[in-house]
Amino acid sequence: MEAMIYFGSQAVTKANMSERRSPYSGEVVSRASVCDAEDARKALEIARRAAVTCKQSTLSRRCSWLLDVAQRLESMREEMAKTITDEVGKPITYARIEVDRCIETLRLACETMRTMHGETINTDAMPSGRKTLAFFRRVPVGVVVAITPFNFPLNLVAHKLAPALVAGNAVVLKPTPEAPLCAYKFATLFIESPYAIPDALSVVYGDAEVGSALVSSDIPRVISFTGSVGVGQIITRTAGIKKVALELGGNAASYVDASADLAYAAQRCALGAFVNSGQVCISLQRIYVDTAVYDVFAALMAKETLKLTVGSPYDEATFMGPLINDEAAQRAEAWVQSAIDEGARPLLEVRREGRIFYPCVMADVTDAMKIVCEEVFAPIVSLVRVGGFDEAVGRMNAAPYGLQFSIFTQDLALTKRAIEELDAGGVVINDMPTLRFDIQPYGGVKLSGVGREGPRFAIEEMSEIQSVIIT
Repeated sequence: MEAMIYFGSQAVTKANMSERRSPYSGEVVSRASVCDAEDARKALEIARRAAVTCKQSTLSRRCSWLLDVAQRLESMREEMAKTITDEVGKPITYARIEVDRCIETLRLACETMRTMHGETINTDAMPSGRKTLAFFRRVPVGVVVAITPFNFPLNLVAHKLAPALVAGNAVVLKPTPEAPLCAYKFATLFIESPYAIPDALSVVYGDAEVGSALVSSDIPRVISFTGSVGVGQIITRTAGIKKVALELGGNAASYVDASADLAYAAQRCALGAFVNSGQVCISLQRIYVDTAVYDVFAALMAKETLKLTVGSPYDEATFMGPLINDEAAQRAEAWVQSAIDEGARPLLEVRREGRIFYPCVMADVTDAMKIVCEEVFAPIVSLVRVGGFDEAVGRMNAAPYGLQFSIFTQDLALTKRAIEELDAGGVVINDMPTLRFDIQPYGGVKLSGVGREGPRFAIEEMSEIQSVIIT
C-alpha cells in the first residue's frame, strides 16, 4: 500500500516512490512518495494558514476530534498492529500494545487539555503595583514540526500530534522513513474525521533535505524531535529562534545492590534490556552489580535471557524479532566482538541470523569499552562489577547521557540517595529503567535532550503563556 503525502487535507502521490522492505522477510511492505525541500515548504505554508483556524477552534471540537481518532484506531487495532510489524519488525504482541498505548495517549491528551488553565495574578502585591484584573493563559504557538523515529512508529507520533493539535496548533509531520505507511494510516484517521480542522495536519516524507527545510524555516514555532544525538545537534544549530524539544539517546543503567531480590531484578533486567530488540532509548544497557552478588546475579541474568523467545515477529509467542536493518545487526555483532577482544566475556552464545541478533549478556565489562560508553540500540547488556553504590553512582553519572536510571535495593536510605544523586531525567526504584508510563513527564538531561514529553508536558512545550492586564 502507498503512503501518500498530505498537503493539509489534500492527498498527493508523486511519481518518485521509495520502497520499504520488511526487516524480517525482506519483502516490500509499503511504498511512499519521495519528498523534497519544496514539498516541505509547501506543507509549512499550508500549516501557517491553517494555524489561524486552529487557534479559533473550540477545545470541545479539538477533543471530539482526538476522541474520534482514538475510537477509529480502536476499531482497526489488528490492522495497525500488523502494519507496525510489517514495517519495523516489532513482534505482533508488542505491536498491539503500542496501538493500545496510542489510543490511551490520544484520550489522555484530551483529558489533560480540558483541565489546563492559567491563573489570576495579584498585581497590587508589591508597593510598585496597583489593583487590576490580571491573569495569564496558555495559547497555541501556531505551527509545530514533528519528526519521529522508527522504534515506536505509532505511539511516538501520537505523543507529538495529540498535544500539538489539542492545544490548537497546526502540524507538519515528518515520520520515520522506515514506517511511512503506519504514519499515513494514522494521519488519515485525523484528516478523514468529521471533527477535523481543515489543513491542520500535513505529512511529508524524507531524510536530511526535507528535515532541514522544516527545521530552518521561520514558520514553525516548535520543533519536536525524537531521534539520534547527531541529528539533534544539527537541529539545535539550525533551528534559529524557536522552541526545540529533543528526546535523544541514552545508555540506561541499573545498579543491583547486595540487598536486592536478585531473581526479580534479573527477570526485570532481561525484559528491560531486550524488549523491542534493544531498540529503545531507555533500553537497559549497563548493569552495575555489587561484587558480593555479582556471580549469582550474572547466572540468573543468563538464565532469564534464555527464556526469551526469538524469531518471527508474526508469531504470537515471540518476544524479540529482527533489528531494523542489516547495518544495525552488523554493528551489534562488531561491538560485541570488540568487547570480547578487550577482555569482556559473553555469558551466552553470540549469535546472529541475518537481521536477528540474539540477546547478548556480557560480563567482565569495563567502562572504557564501546558497548558501555556509547548507545548500542541493540539487544546487548553489560554487567559491570562494583564495590557498592558509591562506585556505581559515579560510573552511571559519568556517561554523557542521562535519560533514565534505576536501582534494585531493599535499603530505604539507598533509595533516597539514588533519587538525590542519580543525574537523569527519570529515576526508577526496584524496576528496569526501561519502564515508562505515557502519563508521566519523559525526557533527559545532558546529551539525552531538552524538554519533556507526556501529554501535559508536551502541551506546555507546544503552547505559549500570554499575560493579560485589564485596568
